[in-house]
Order: sequence, then structure tokens, then C-alpha cells
Amino acid sequence: MPNYNGVWSLSTQYQYAADWASDNISPFTATTNGIAIISSASGMQTFSVATAGNSVDFGDFTDQRGNGAGFGSTTRGIIAGGNGGPVNVIDFITFLTKGNATDFGDLSVAREETAGHSSATRGLAAGGDTGSQSDVVDYVTIASAGDATDFGNLAAVNTSPAGAGSDVRMVVGGGLEGGSRANRIQYFTIASTGNATDFGDLGATRQQLAALSNATRTLFAGGYESGVVNKIEFVTTDTTGNITDFGDLTGARRRLGCTSNATRGIAAGGSESATTSVIEFVTIASAGNAADFGDLVAAADSQNDGLSSAHGGLQ
Repeated sequence: MPNYNGVWSLSTQYQYAADWASDNISPFTATTNGIAIISSASGMQTFSVATAGNSVDFGDFTDQRGNGAGFGSTTRGIIAGGNGGPVNVIDFITFLTKGNATDFGDLSVAREETAGHSSATRGLAAGGDTGSQSDVVDYVTIASAGDATDFGNLAAVNTSPAGAGSDVRMVVGGGLEGGSRANRIQYFTIASTGNATDFGDLGATRQQLAALSNATRTLFAGGYESGVVNKIEFVTTDTTGNITDFGDLTGARRRLGCTSNATRGIAAGGSESATTSVIEFVTIASAGNAADFGDLVAAADSQNDGLSSAHGGLQ
């Protein structure tokens, strides 16, 4: 294997990306193409967002679980909370190194079905189920292990919303507020602390949906309305307003894992009547239906989280 030390020209980066051994991933791939992690109660799977194909195993959590909040920087991925209690555990992984997760700290409140998003420095975990519904929003500094700190509150208690956004904003959509599905979209300014601000509305009340983003658009995919849906909708992240139709997933799914790089959005796993191994993608700048990408190494259960090293908050 070549020596990868030193400052690289762009041509050298492409060369190293091409000849990197199959059991490793180059730094170029991590920060440009994007390393995706799909996590669930059965563990973590990984693939490159830019290259269609199947996932491979990445490793295991410190305590196996799904339904947490996934986010990260270009180097470190975070999974916060999840089912199995619920739990307050925050784990982290290093994108370039396959292996098991390491303990990062704890959320302020143990919860599952939580929305996550981050900038390059700060990650937020919003809402969820503590045994009852929660409006709590916590944050961590991604580079520094430690317990989460209070950020503010959602507009109402909310279980199973979806979160994504830009490096400036986290946008949170849908969920279950009290006993009713919500169509509310709200946002936070990541670099400050405070309560949610109204953004607009989804096309219908929806819970158990997932979100992904590039630097300009946030997409909401799948979920449950009066039944499981295949719809994809989007907003322009740094404005406010109601949702716009984007296209459709290849099938109706809820509790899927979504993530992205600067150009491509990924939707993986989830369930309608049964769990699925399907991975599909969309081109974020161009509205249209999702297309086949590959398959998860095993059909992930219906409690998925998605994160990557090149999502919308890093661009």
C-alpha cells in the first residue's frame, strides 16, 4: 500500500481513493463521497454514498439498540439514545476505522425515537420517547466526549420526528405530538441555544418519517400518515415555508435510515408489513423518484438511524 502521509494534490487524492484497500476507506472518500452508517438494533452497516452497491458490516454499539439520533462530523459519527429502556447512552465511531463504538457520554434524559442533526462541531438530539413524550433538545460538541447539555425545547412534546438541515439550521418535521400525528416543521439555529422556531408545514400529518439534506435542501421521506407512505417532500433549508413534493420511494416504508452527501440522498431499511434490506437514492438537486442503490448486508429492523461523514451540515 502507498504512503498516505503529507499534503495531497487533488489528483493524488483521486489516485489514493481508487487504490485504497477494500477493507479501508480513504480520507478523500470520507469527506467528499461520504461514508454512510445505517444503524439499528442489529448493529451498524456502512457503504460509500457516492458508489452504488451493498453495505458491509461496520461494528456494534456499546449496548445494542435502534431508534436513536444519528449525526456526526467528517471524522466522527455519533448515535445518541435509543430503545432498550429507553437509554441515555451516547456512542461514537470513527468513520475511517471499522469497529465497535466507544462510549461518548450521556443524554440529559434517556429517550428513543429522537431526531438528530449536526454542523461540523455541534450535534443536536431533539424530542423522543422517555416512557412519555419529550420536548427536550440536547447538544454535544462532537470532538469532545462528554455528557449532553440542554439546548432548548421543541414547540411541543414529540415522538418520532425527523431531523436534518444545513450547517446553520436543524430542521425538524412531523412526529407524534401528544396523541396526534403532526405536520409541523420547526427549526433551530445550531450555533446558538434556544427553543424551536416555526418553519412551515408538511403536506399531511406524519410520524416515523426520516430526513436527509445537502447544504440547501432538506428532504423528508416515508413515514406513517393514515398508513405507511412512499412520499418524499422537501424544503429549502435556509428559508421558511411549507413543503414541496419531490417524488416517491420505490416502496412505502417507515422508520427507515436516511443520510446523504452533497449531491445524493440515501434511504435504507425500514418496514411496511415486514423489514427490508433495500437501499435507494435520489439526486437532491433534482426532484424525482428514488432509484435502486443496493442492499443492506442484512434486512435491518424497522428502527434505523442514518448518518454520514458528508451530510448537509458539513457542506
